[in-house]
Amino acid sequence: MKIGNRMFDTEHDCYIMGILNVTPDSFSDGGKWNDMTRALKHVEEMIGEGAAIIDVGGESTRPGHQPISVQAEIERVAPVIAAIKQRFDIPVSIDTYKSAVAEAALQAGADLVNDIWGLQYDVNMAPLIARWQVPVCLMHNRKPADYTNFLSEMQHDMKTCVDRALAAGIASERIILDPGVGFGKTYQQNLAAIHHLDVLTKLGYPVLLATSRKSVIGLSLDLPPEQRLEGTLVTTVMGVLQHAAFIRVHDVAPNLRAIRMAQAILQEEKPHGQTAFGYH
Repeated sequence: MKIGNRMFDTEHDCYIMGILNVTPDSFSDGGKWNDMTRALKHVEEMIGEGAAIIDVGGESTRPGHQPISVQAEIERVAPVIAAIKQRFDIPVSIDTYKSAVAEAALQAGADLVNDIWGLQYDVNMAPLIARWQVPVCLMHNRKPADYTNFLSEMQHDMKTCVDRALAAGIASERIILDPGVGFGKTYQQNLAAIHHLDVLTKLGYPVLLATSRKSVIGLSLDLPPEQRLEGTLVTTVMGVLQHAAFIRVHDVAPNLRAIRMAQAILQEEKPHGQTAFGYH
């Protein structure tokens, strides 16, 4: 898959999407990066730690969040995206479900649209993405969280999103799927979405797993967001085991190490210079 000027081997590798929330109220890092200087410094840090994509969001989507206007969201994300593209050679994703924000972000240089409503919220989103010929990440979401058979219905919902994308002219090789952990699901359903990621990988598209510091981890471990790294690392390894192509996280370095360790075990590869008994 090509995102921006970079090719991603989504069949054989797993990549980190680093989170940059330029918001005052995101659940985990609200207010930390909504200043241009700090935002760019954080991007530089994430790239140095191994992020392959930077995902920029201008509106918090945490439970109970306050929606903001389209113009306010554009004013938050567009200048930051333009600055990132000017200073760094890395693909940038725009995290939005509004077509006007997505268009402004694409004009500023964004390479991918990450839509938490899987093209369901804004009828203009799919045609816009098709026109710009950029990849899209379709996230599973449903309101209310009302299911008879959760896993089969999640898969069906995702198929519907994919069909909408294809009908609009979005090429199949530009589609990524996200199970939407933390969105339109109960605690148990969130655990099931992580445990049964194969429900989406079976559809034949690269899958992105985004669990970083989320409430499903907090509820499992009874921990606040800033103490959920270990829980996040476990979900990252679960993602690698189930062939996720992308992992969206706040903490780049430790999650990339977890990915590489899991891959090494799965592939039974030994580092250069290592024998069965250690290094020589």
